[in-house]
Amino acid sequence: MASSSDVSDTVTINDTPFAKLADGEYDAVVLGTGLTECILSGILSVAGLRVLHCDRNDYYGGACASLNLSQMYAKFAPEFTPPETLIAKSRDYNIDLIPKFIMAGGNMVRMLVHTGVTRYLEFRLTEGSFVFSGERPHKVPATPTEAMTSSIMGLFEKNRCRSFFSFVHSYESDDPSTHGGLNLKTMTMAELYNYYGLQPATISFIGHALALYRDDAYLTQPAEPTLLKIQLYATSLARHGRSPYLYPLYGLGELPQAFARLSAVHGGTYMLHTPIDEIIHNQDGIAIGVRSGDRAAKCRFVAGDPTYFSDKVQQTGRVVRKYCLLDAPPPNTRASGSCQIIIPATQISPPRKSDIYVLVLSYNHRTTPEGMYLGLVSTTVETNSPEDELQPGTELLGSIIESFVTIDDVYEPKGDGKRDQCFITKSYDATTHFETTVDDVFSVYRRIFGTDLILGSGPEAGSAQ
Repeated sequence: MASSSDVSDTVTINDTPFAKLADGEYDAVVLGTGLTECILSGILSVAGLRVLHCDRNDYYGGACASLNLSQMYAKFAPEFTPPETLIAKSRDYNIDLIPKFIMAGGNMVRMLVHTGVTRYLEFRLTEGSFVFSGERPHKVPATPTEAMTSSIMGLFEKNRCRSFFSFVHSYESDDPSTHGGLNLKTMTMAELYNYYGLQPATISFIGHALALYRDDAYLTQPAEPTLLKIQLYATSLARHGRSPYLYPLYGLGELPQAFARLSAVHGGTYMLHTPIDEIIHNQDGIAIGVRSGDRAAKCRFVAGDPTYFSDKVQQTGRVVRKYCLLDAPPPNTRASGSCQIIIPATQISPPRKSDIYVLVLSYNHRTTPEGMYLGLVSTTVETNSPEDELQPGTELLGSIIESFVTIDDVYEPKGDGKRDQCFITKSYDATTHFETTVDDVFSVYRRIFGTDLILGSGPEAGSAQ
């Protein structure tokens, strides 16, 4: 990575001289090297803006970093002496702090292609997608054919579900002949389910394992967005045949580093291990620079993750995650080396508001030594006993050799950033895919420039904007 630190000159901000934090003045300063922030810096650099990207940590990735086993013990169990049998292969582990898959037909793939960072990455298909129903996980049916062979439904429900899927896959928003006389812009999703006579268990897996909603609020909203989400799942599945999800080799920490490389290639300046002590504002309250100790840098605007803007964000919830080491794949997943299991909230007793997500990874994705597996369980916190809320998910993993638990606060910006030129990203939610992360990138871009980010077919599209 290109990194520059020339403190021989000074920079004056609000009539105060500082040693330069880095050589030159910048259009944008980006704080934190999480995935959202690195995507932003990559896009901004490709578009020709001068970007300074800083992180208080001495590694890339922020909350999206991938840690080896020694780092996991140091972070989550510093008082504990790890077993020699595990720690001997510490470097063979790449454990994601924010475990998520990539939808093969989703916006994250479009973002990767748009920026050209695929040249820095290698992906592998995730082997299975399951939904918990009754007493065990079932493969998620996503097509009329799969609906007829799925063990998750009885015969009559299979026929109803097949009819529903046939309608969904033929639906085109701009072609009234595919609407079946229904207006899905006004008809709620609950009304559409009722129209096809679908039962609660079927509704549960469609809404949570296909459309990937975290709760049931979507049922009272217009049906068309949900159909488009189901189509996205089916399109992603059709690309590779066995699963709609992709995952980078050696962990998700490779993603922010790839976007950082993109930014550096296009002139971005990176400074790790650089704590930000102050975001400097002018007399009108507009951000015009950042300060680290006695050094500072000027800029037109600042963007970054919520941890750098404590007075400008609000807590909206908490997420609990459990990282489990296994010596065998979870039962009832066909000995899968990698898979996702979604436990809909309605399948849990007593029922919850939020789903529980289980990701399984192994040596196939170079996240563990051969013969070992990672089970990553997460959910939105709803009680005063967060770890206990994960129990339905951890029970699906089988025998657990070692585990680590973390509870993270979730933050969102209080404002849109247009008044003070501080454009803040959101914390990562409990979902197991990156679609909400890309939505946040779109949102920040729109707030900065007042126009939508249009994804093209390569990095030239970004510079053309």
